[in-house]
Amino acid sequence: MLDQAVKDIALERPGATAVFRRNRIDFCCNGGRSLADAAARRGLDPSALLAELEALAPQLAQALPDDADGLIAHILTRFHETHRRELPELIRLARRVEAVHRDHDYCPKGLASFLEETAAELEDHMMKEEMVLFPMLRAGRGAMAGMPIMRMRMEHNEHGDRLEQLAALTGEYSPPEGACTTWRALYAGCAKLDGDLREHIHLENNKLFPMFEGGEPAAGCGCGGH
Repeated sequence: MLDQAVKDIALERPGATAVFRRNRIDFCCNGGRSLADAAARRGLDPSALLAELEALAPQLAQALPDDADGLIAHILTRFHETHRRELPELIRLARRVEAVHRDHDYCPKGLASFLEETAAELEDHMMKEEMVLFPMLRAGRGAMAGMPIMRMRMEHNEHGDRLEQLAALTGEYSPPEGACTTWRALYAGCAKLDGDLREHIHLENNKLFPMFEGGEPAAGCGCGGH
């Protein structure tokens, strides 16, 4: 990766822009420089920078836990923590793109505000799970969880609708020709959010919740049919 262009790393690794911003590495206007060159220009230890970026790499696919406790732990670390870590950076990138490219025909006007609303709604949803539903399930009180589960399913449908709106705002996550690295990184991150949230919803609706409903996964997983 040390020989790879900074702009390519920013595009391929959602979250990398935050690392570059923290280290004051220009991934937009001078993104054609290699990671090693960019680190040298900033007087940074390239191995330390590389370690930060490699920590962003997706975990290798692994079998999902079959028990509720294990599945809940997986959801918390793989999805709740990821959403909280990545959404603030997407909001920052959206603000930047809207400010710099406000006169561009394809500027995603309103995207930053939309992402802020999405983050707030998602945080509220995750807190309900963490403070109410998940402790109930872990305590063996799943028989009492019918109403909370029903509410979470309804909110999942709302999140699915928001993902459809997000795709529309970003032209299906396709930046216009000639878009800068920041714009392209923003859309790559939005596409990752889309994929992560759909998988998050799928695991809860179709694997976790049916463990406590005594039936097959409900039709319509709330993930927009993807």
